[in-house]
Amino acid sequence: MQKKSIKVIQKAQEMHDWAKAQIKQRARIALVPTMGYLHEGHLSLVAIARANADLVIASIFINPTQFSPNEDFAQYPRDLKGDLQKLEVAGVDVVFTPNEGEMYPPGFATYIVPTDLANVLCGISRPHHFRGVCTIVHLLFRMTKAHVAVFGEKDYQQLTIIRRMVCDLWLDVEIIGGPTVREVDGLAKSSRNTYLSADERLDALILFKTLNQIEATFKTGERRVEKLLEQARKNISTVASARIDYIEIVSADDLVKLNIIDRKAICAMAVFIGKTRLIDNRALV
Repeated sequence: MQKKSIKVIQKAQEMHDWAKAQIKQRARIALVPTMGYLHEGHLSLVAIARANADLVIASIFINPTQFSPNEDFAQYPRDLKGDLQKLEVAGVDVVFTPNEGEMYPPGFATYIVPTDLANVLCGISRPHHFRGVCTIVHLLFRMTKAHVAVFGEKDYQQLTIIRRMVCDLWLDVEIIGGPTVREVDGLAKSSRNTYLSADERLDALILFKTLNQIEATFKTGERRVEKLLEQARKNISTVASARIDYIEIVSADDLVKLNIIDRKAICAMAVFIGKTRLIDNRALV
């Protein structure tokens, strides 16, 4: 039997109508939202979606509302042809590729604004980021009528905020987190890794090495957050191209800063390597 080719939908109404038709046939739909330029991390989320639904939709949309004016919206890497090939091999049924006018038509004026969870970690240096994330994710949920959506744990704050949005707004979507996928040497997979020069690529390993060091010290019994962070900052300072945006240890449930690790915690960091901002995290349990 010949394999069915992947279906590409660009119009929001067409996406919505297709999803409604599948649900009438009692299909369970999974969504993997992406901004494209796909790597193994994205494809691992597709595999999780495939295992949890009858049909898988991957969206590709570089969302302008989650970028500040001084960020890399215009430069963000794009490769739609390559992305479609990867998604077809991965077994995606539909790729939703709307343009900006489809998602934010003239007169669009309603945004979802998260509060406390968005005012820490990445939210400090990117104050409008999660407003854009929540709004676009909610729109994608509505347009695709997804029963389940899969997001990467590398963006732990984003995952936490989306889970809270789904709970608070009574959205009937199951949220699944997918483990961080890494290069052989430990660097977390990211579309932005392509910005790094050869030397910066080596320097970027300091994030993974620092998380390993924090975890190792934690496992010796150290629970004082400032001691762990002091060690981490000292480690990162050994790399000349590295500049810390933040490094924090917070409660895994509500992202509240901890002084003593007395519950499940996350060490989360954002570090500039040259001009490239990278994020990573590690659970401390």
